[in-house]
Amino acid sequence: MGLKQAMWIAWPAFLLAGVLEMLVFALVDPGDLHWQGQPLAWSRAAVYTVSFFVFWAITAASSALTVLLAAPSAIDGPHT
Repeated sequence: MGLKQAMWIAWPAFLLAGVLEMLVFALVDPGDLHWQGQPLAWSRAAVYTVSFFVFWAITAASSALTVLLAAPSAIDGPHT
């Protein structure tokens, strides 16, 4: 995979992760989060940071799958 394809994956995923971060935390207060019945002992900044990278990874996987499926395969034969 070339740099151009990597940017096709990373840049839209980054933008969408930012949008998801704003939407989720407009409705969810990080201070109210619980894990296995216990309050999450992370700072708000840590919750924002970790969730952003999780959103970015998920949206990057989606973009990577799109690039993979859009690539011509050897089975398709030459494209004219």
